Amino acid sequence: NVRLFALLLMVLEWTCPGLSSPLRPICDLRVLDHFIKEAWDAEAALRACKDACSTATNFTVPLTRVDFDVWEAMNIEEQAQEVQSGIHVLNEAISSLQASNQTDVLQSHIDASISNIASIRQVLRSLSIPEYVPPTSGGEDKEMQKVSSISELFQVHINFLRGKVRLLLANAPVCHQGVS
Repeated sequence: NVRLFALLLMVLEWTCPGLSSPLRPICDLRVLDHFIKEAWDAEAALRACKDACSTATNFTVPLTRVDFDVWEAMNIEEQAQEVQSGIHVLNEAISSLQASNQTDVLQSHIDASISNIASIRQVLRSLSIPEYVPPTSGGEDKEMQKVSSISELFQVHINFLRGKVRLLLANAPVCHQGVS
């Protein structure tokens, strides 16, 4: 009887809309894998359309390389700031494409990417990861680089999600509470 009651409580916790849902599902990296797959699809579509999807603009994007010794030495707030800053810059770069006259297929990938970035921000927020705070100094950020094609922009997007965003989500403190 106790086991049945415990099972019933677990089911109610997951299915009743009036009850707060647990944070655990947000820690599932398959959510991020979905966003990575959509970024791959966008990049593949861009590679396929070549000249029709070109632009004469350079994009500022985050560096995707991770020095694991440096990353591990950073506290969660520093890691979060680096990820949030990178997401902010990627969002700015991808959003700048909305104003250009792109094909319907490309436009749908741009819109999906912007929506996915908003969803990633929601996931980070729900994990109590600090939001992006612009730097107070006006200097050039050393964690940024320039790329010259839309395809490169989406390659950086993929690599940033697969690298720094994945590391931050995998090590989010709320995902490890109660785990010994």
